Amino acid sequence: MHHYTTKRLLDLCIAVPAFLVLAPLLAVVALLVRLQIGAPILFRQQRPGLNGQPFMLLKFRTMTDARAADGTLLPDAERLTALGRFLRSTSIDELPELLNGIRGEMSLIGPRPLLMQYLERYTP
Repeated sequence: MHHYTTKRLLDLCIAVPAFLVLAPLLAVVALLVRLQIGAPILFRQQRPGLNGQPFMLLKFRTMTDARAADGTLLPDAERLTALGRFLRSTSIDELPELLNGIRGEMSLIGPRPLLMQYLERYTP
């Protein structure tokens, strides 16, 4: 069996059951994020996937969109909420990435996809 096929099957064997088992927790966290931080519930960021193909990485939001008087976003430290700190410290904010794994956009095993701006630094 091809390496990619084996890895993909392993990703699905882990991600699908994990998503189903964690669905109640995901629902509670989604509700808390919506009530305490607001919409949208998910943070989306473009990242490079297999062969550099861009995809939208999903995480729970951990920061508000609070802005200064001039309209610029406040520094991250001022926008990070108590709920956000908890979600990050427990890595619960990353659970929506299971959907990325199920959709085949990223693997659950291997290096984390970096920001698109670092794509040119990737080596084969």
